[in-house]
Amino acid sequence: MYKNNRPLSFHPRRYDFNELSKDISLLVQEFPFLRLNTIGNSVLNQPIYEIQIGNGHRKVHWNGSFHANEWITTCVIMKMLFWICNTLTTEELPFHKELVALFNENTLSIVPMVNPDGVNLVINGTVEHSDYMEFVHKINEGNDGFTGWKANIRGVDLNNQFPAHWEFEKERKKQKTFSPRDYPGDAPLTEPETIAMSNLAVERKFDLLLALHTQGKEFYWGYDNLEPPISEVYANYFSRISPYKAVKTIDSHAGYKDWYIQEFRKPGFTLELGKGINPLPLSMFESIFSETFPILLASLFNLENIQASLK
Repeated sequence: MYKNNRPLSFHPRRYDFNELSKDISLLVQEFPFLRLNTIGNSVLNQPIYEIQIGNGHRKVHWNGSFHANEWITTCVIMKMLFWICNTLTTEELPFHKELVALFNENTLSIVPMVNPDGVNLVINGTVEHSDYMEFVHKINEGNDGFTGWKANIRGVDLNNQFPAHWEFEKERKKQKTFSPRDYPGDAPLTEPETIAMSNLAVERKFDLLLALHTQGKEFYWGYDNLEPPISEVYANYFSRISPYKAVKTIDSHAGYKDWYIQEFRKPGFTLELGKGINPLPLSMFESIFSETFPILLASLFNLENIQASLK
């Protein structure tokens, strides 16, 4: 099933939507077992890509760059995908047999860049739409650059857009209109990016979800006591194999992970990669990747079955 023409490597760099598209085209060409889908389009009509790999009954999802200035999360996901593809297709590499077995049991869904317009704005300082450039300059609170920009190009925080106590989050947010960060929108699921992500979860019915953000070197695994018992098993395991601290809940609502747990009662995790001021510098990339790699890999383990077999 898994065949390879040549090994490929990922090079971390300022990773806008154009760079992502180049790497996806390269991977799909070299590894035809990858399945590329467009699950929707951004405000500026950039495709929101989903990459699927594996044919197992267990469904796992990873996503990155919900927040524009957290684009290093996309780099982490893409380097992991390069590693997966090379390892699956090269018998001589460590973990080849184990990874083949995992992808016979799992189907992995990856949305590497939820917010392409916002990422382009942060990295390039501009987008190819004069009306929106005028708009973002107007709401950028007098800042010359866009390094503090988390929202989509319309000034809506995509990770405050989901119907999990959205009204409560809307009421207490200081931002009451379109802003570089923290504005939940006029209603839940108004933005094309969040609609696409909501529809994806409903259609795919994931068994486990990882949403990658920065920063804090911790992860959140509960929501409103609606998470299943297996979530704590994963949380304890993730915290053992990485330097990331497991935190059950924080005072936050309306995020993708929150809504996913509320809607499906399945294990969901928000990972806050690295530590510092966003956007985290590329000089931190290798250490962030090495810290995150064990969690990404372990998300493919069915700990429920492992736990049952040990009883």
